[in-house]
Amino acid sequence: MSTDTDDTADGSTDADTDGSSGGHCSTPDSDGEVAEEIAIVSFERKWETAEEIKAEIGDRYDTIDLIEYHGEVFAEHWGEYDCFVGLMASGIAMRKTAPLLDDKWDDPAIVVVDEELTWAIPITGGHHGANQVADDLATMGAVPAMTTASEAADKQGVEKQAKALDAHVVNGDSTVATNLAVLDDELGPVERLDGPRAVVVDDDVTVLKRNGEDGVVLGTGSVSGAKAEQFETAWKSALEGTEYDLGDVDFVATGTRKEDEDGLLEAAAELDLGVVSFEKATLEEFEGPTPSRSKELIGWPGISEASAIAGGRDHELLSEKERYDEAVTVAVGR
Repeated sequence: MSTDTDDTADGSTDADTDGSSGGHCSTPDSDGEVAEEIAIVSFERKWETAEEIKAEIGDRYDTIDLIEYHGEVFAEHWGEYDCFVGLMASGIAMRKTAPLLDDKWDDPAIVVVDEELTWAIPITGGHHGANQVADDLATMGAVPAMTTASEAADKQGVEKQAKALDAHVVNGDSTVATNLAVLDDELGPVERLDGPRAVVVDDDVTVLKRNGEDGVVLGTGSVSGAKAEQFETAWKSALEGTEYDLGDVDFVATGTRKEDEDGLLEAAAELDLGVVSFEKATLEEFEGPTPSRSKELIGWPGISEASAIAGGRDHELLSEKERYDEAVTVAVGR
């Protein structure tokens, strides 16, 4: 599974490249990439820019507060927010927060941005909110200067896998080893184990725990260039014939040949859904019942049904594929 992960016949998942919900980044059980409560720390002379940031991205967070800078501002509010956005020089933020840093799983994330919104630079907590906030600031024109290894290599680290699968990392210290394995393409399958069961793991095994009950998977194929609104309409329409709604969707599943569709990724981000993409070999193991032209033309099984079946815990097709607007096909798996 890439972009976001990959299931095998026994319910395992392969991570390859580069997904919401779940706990704050300030907790050890973090699903990574999540910031819900942020504070913008700004000098008075930059207050107008701080207000612009809040107006632009404020609706994406549970809380976004504006705090005027003074020498002890970070120490005074340390632990109250998932992420600090410092509207200031990076050196100021680094000097004032360095003595406060203790553990990456407990510390708040920190991003600095300049007054002209040219750069958004995650300083700490890249996988625990800072990269997410920098991405949001990119919608205002700032360049997100991410230096976390997996993002630099355009690969999906285990924290990002957790987010896509609506899970959280239980044993944070393990991610150093497993993310190195991701960089070397040596992580191997992420096994899914259904309980009750006891598991013994070494320090270099990352354990992901689901945040909620299992729901449904939206298996999705499309023509090239399908628009975000077409994906959203198709997903909502497919669910209308079931007892589920968007709140019950675990993630959107597709094939690796469709993982870079801008419309799909945009729609998933808008609806706060993770995206999981499966390799061709995996989809062939879970081929759906409906004949597909793609198999005749390019040798791929029908992506929507196969990915819906592969992604579900029970590998069960709840709803066969339907085509919407001659652009997007959707099947529902469970």
